Amino acid sequence: MAAPVSGGLARLRPAVLNRSHNMRVIGLAGWSGAGKTILIVKLIPFLREQGLSVSTLKHAHHAFDVDQPGKDSYLHREAGACEVLVASSRRFALMHELRGAPEPGLSELLARMTPVDLVLVEGFKRDKLAKLEVHRAANGKPFLYPEDQAIIALASDTVEGLPAHLPHAHLDDIAAIAGLILTQASALEETLADLRRK
Repeated sequence: MAAPVSGGLARLRPAVLNRSHNMRVIGLAGWSGAGKTILIVKLIPFLREQGLSVSTLKHAHHAFDVDQPGKDSYLHREAGACEVLVASSRRFALMHELRGAPEPGLSELLARMTPVDLVLVEGFKRDKLAKLEVHRAANGKPFLYPEDQAIIALASDTVEGLPAHLPHAHLDDIAAIAGLILTQASALEETLADLRRK
């Protein structure tokens, strides 16, 4: 059985924290209810405390909307604007209307992101990018790794059934999971090449 990962984050920081921003990317895969979003919400502040810049990319269902009916930006979109950029002193949001065009792929979306140390991807489960499987035994669902060769590590609340060939950490050990992510995430260029090989 692969040894569980614990701590060891300090030795990884200099190699990962490259201020030329050679972005690294890893996906989180798992059944609904496994705790992917909860894990990401715990990982972000932990990684930021280590001095890393982190962004997320989340796939949503087709009906999502970040705007509010009646707001000026909403009216601009409804009037037919291709893009609406809303900006303030605290943040900006760019809304791009597809208007029947194909949904952009993961590679196109990653290329639009501002360079950071690490991008955590949730969703895009059929895309070929390095993934950490998030597994919760109470879900009663099987592991995904036997069917998804892109899964390169596991975070689970059980030690039973873990494969010998994949590094793993307990779901409650955020430091160990962060260590797994930092050692297993792929460089952006490698991720883009893998996505092109579909």
